[in-house]
Amino acid sequence: MTDPMSESEAEASLMAESESELESKSEMESGVESIVEAAVEPIVETAEPAGEKTAEKTAEMADKTAEPIAQATAEPRPRPAPARPADRGTPLGATPIGLTVTQALALPALAGARIVAGHAGHGRVVERVNVMEVPDILPWVKPKELLLTTGYPLRHSPSPLTELIGDLDRAGLSAIAIKPHRYLGDLPPELLAAADALGFPVIELPEGVAFDDILTDVLSDILDRQSAVLARADHVHRTLAQIALEGGGLAELTAELAHILGGPVLVTTPDGRVLAECGADTVCHLPCFDAAPADADHRLRTEAEQPGLTAHHGAQHALVPIVAGRVDHGRLVAFAGRRAFDAADVAALERAATVAALAVVKQLAVAAVEDKYRADFLRDLLTGRLDDPQSAAAHAATLGWDIGPGRAPAGPGRIPAGAAYTAGSGSARTAGAAHASTSARAGEAAEPRRLVVLVAELDPGQSVLPASQHALRPARERFAAAWQTVIAARDRTNPVAGFNQEVVVVLKTGEDPDPLVRSLIAEVSGTGGGGRRTFSTGVSRRVASVADLPAAYEEARRAVRMGRRLNGPGSVAHFDALGVYRLLSLVPDPDELRDFARQTLKGLAADGDPDAEDLRTTLEVLLDTNLNVAEAARRLHFHYNTLRYRIGKIERLVGPFMERPDLRLDLSVALRILHMRGL
Repeated sequence: MTDPMSESEAEASLMAESESELESKSEMESGVESIVEAAVEPIVETAEPAGEKTAEKTAEMADKTAEPIAQATAEPRPRPAPARPADRGTPLGATPIGLTVTQALALPALAGARIVAGHAGHGRVVERVNVMEVPDILPWVKPKELLLTTGYPLRHSPSPLTELIGDLDRAGLSAIAIKPHRYLGDLPPELLAAADALGFPVIELPEGVAFDDILTDVLSDILDRQSAVLARADHVHRTLAQIALEGGGLAELTAELAHILGGPVLVTTPDGRVLAECGADTVCHLPCFDAAPADADHRLRTEAEQPGLTAHHGAQHALVPIVAGRVDHGRLVAFAGRRAFDAADVAALERAATVAALAVVKQLAVAAVEDKYRADFLRDLLTGRLDDPQSAAAHAATLGWDIGPGRAPAGPGRIPAGAAYTAGSGSARTAGAAHASTSARAGEAAEPRRLVVLVAELDPGQSVLPASQHALRPARERFAAAWQTVIAARDRTNPVAGFNQEVVVVLKTGEDPDPLVRSLIAEVSGTGGGGRRTFSTGVSRRVASVADLPAAYEEARRAVRMGRRLNGPGSVAHFDALGVYRLLSLVPDPDELRDFARQTLKGLAADGDPDAEDLRTTLEVLLDTNLNVAEAARRLHFHYNTLRYRIGKIERLVGPFMERPDLRLDLSVALRILHMRGL
């Protein structure tokens, strides 16, 4: 330690030394003052003697301040403690644009400086520089700062420096650089041990280094890096904007962005459906995607993926939301390819998300107009308002739909996922013409074509995507868009439109439509993740001509309502499999059905009575086995005599159903009414 002296003598000596050094130093480089003013918060407290040559800006402020040292060291206004960065990913707003501690030590102003403790933290990022000249520095520090000090504020008791190391690490600082010999002597071993334990770099500065040179070099390097990042982001923005101005869509934007970033790029809906992609097949096995069959599109698990940089099993990706008009339109995701992403890549992706939002909004605007005309035509067709079926088929062809007479295709062809989002746009006509040509060439080998109408309705009382700061498009719009995307990927010539509460699809099919229907439903519903809502589906019987479509539409509507009543949310009902429920669905008054069930079943119709429910089950099994008592007893795991006893008990309640076929018919219908929900 240096010779002790009175505090006033030390302060006077230190002031004189600082003024002498400032007078003898040549004028700083042009622009240093603006760099310090823009990137470093002015520290009025540095008016206290520092023992070092300070930045010119700080010295000028100190000269103009005629306040006593006690005022300069007054207790500052505390700042809230900074939050530690999450392990899950790096928020985009906090994307590091700086230099590591190792890179900072390579600057000329830090020549001769070395890390004496906390070597494990040499990769910490420095984004700003601060100077410690007051003991209570914590309220004035910020995350990712390099803190410079001579130790003068703690010259009488260096031991608080050991505690300070832990406080600075919790505050998120990058490192502390100390010039110890003048006021502290050797650094305490406890300080070095604490820094090693935390991986918090402690840098020892040479005696001759000046703080203003460190400020200048470090901040100049940071600003140069920021300028390079902004320049690259601007270049990416201009390139992608030019593609958009030339009429390019999401497919062209993702292809160009994949070329720029050197890795796969995807655009998805808010719930993770892939709208456009380039190179997605190389990353779809990662855990950020839902598992899917080889012939199905993979869904990005947007409900589990946060904006920012994230790593999955060594694969790094960056995700940014696509927002326009405060409406969430999806996600833009890029995966690192040949190298890890840096700040310039993330900034470029943020700019690209803006261009993607413009492309999405433009596409939605065009699709909204076309979809309105398509939906109006399909509604008129299915409600029987069009008199001439041949004219209707011809008009449908102008919209890219094929519902005229012909042959069923041998199998539905898939269209690349990148083109799926253009459902409802003019490109559907080209795809429709190509499909019609292919079908015509294979016409002789295919079976006669039939049409079925599919109606899908969202089930009521469900939540949507998790709450966020951005609004979502209405659920009905997103549901219709999902069906349009899936249908377009199979066969663009199938009519599909969203009505007020339902989505209607006219499918061309051969013998059995059920496999095709099940496949489409599976693609629309996916795994149910990402906030997808359940829906019920009704399918009509197959019809041969356009003139039969209105009747098929009514069948599909009745099937979806009856399927939900029988099986609850998420049901799939074919009209020709409803049986007697087809007749029951025609009864407009639910009270009439309830009264019939109660009057027929009598005591067996009691709700919440375990004995009545048990006897109803026995009665159903008997009717299903055509009154074969031995078979019914086997299915119910009863003794034969036990079942005979139950039969007698049931007949005392409802009548001699074993002898009266008409009563058995009434009982069977009444039991099916009780299976219907919502009565």
